[in-house]
Amino acid sequence: MADNQPLTSDIAPSRARNLVVAVAAVVLAAAMFLGIRTQSATLSLSELAASAVPYEEAQTNGKPTLLEFYANWCTSCQAMAGDMAELRESYGDRVNFVMLNIDNNKWLPEMLAYRVEGIPHFVYMGSAGDPIATAVGEQPRQILSENLDALMAEAPLPHQQTFGRTSAIEGDVVFRQSAVNNDPRAHGSTVVN
Repeated sequence: MADNQPLTSDIAPSRARNLVVAVAAVVLAAAMFLGIRTQSATLSLSELAASAVPYEEAQTNGKPTLLEFYANWCTSCQAMAGDMAELRESYGDRVNFVMLNIDNNKWLPEMLAYRVEGIPHFVYMGSAGDPIATAVGEQPRQILSENLDALMAEAPLPHQQTFGRTSAIEGDVVFRQSAVNNDPRAHGSTVVN
């Protein structure tokens, strides 16, 4: 029977090890929770678009406009979402931020008018609604900010036409739009944000 009883000297290290494991588990759980909360705090393109100035309003309210053609599947658009949210926070009271989803056939006339062939596709528009410059692809926040400053001052944009990494729009635009509208997941809806 004496062989089955634990020694007092073995109990203390075992409790210390259990305490270390328990503390580590709590720290890891807290880190995972905070990591998940941080990821969900990032705005999605759909959320940004839902709070954007409507295109029709931007055409008539007398403010300069940054028009962005995007799609939810566009990795370049997603990569810029944080910067776009920050720019909107800084400039939104003086500049319209408009987002048009290329998967919505409602915007086909605008896509053709502005010759959208890759996204993100930005159009800088003066306060009268006239297009001044374009930028295609991912843009550094600094370039966008400098262009917005010039746009508000009605000065020439320092970065007139810039090109960055894009997500290509494949296939015929009209055919793509009919394919989106015929998608059974659309449930007969023709408006896609």
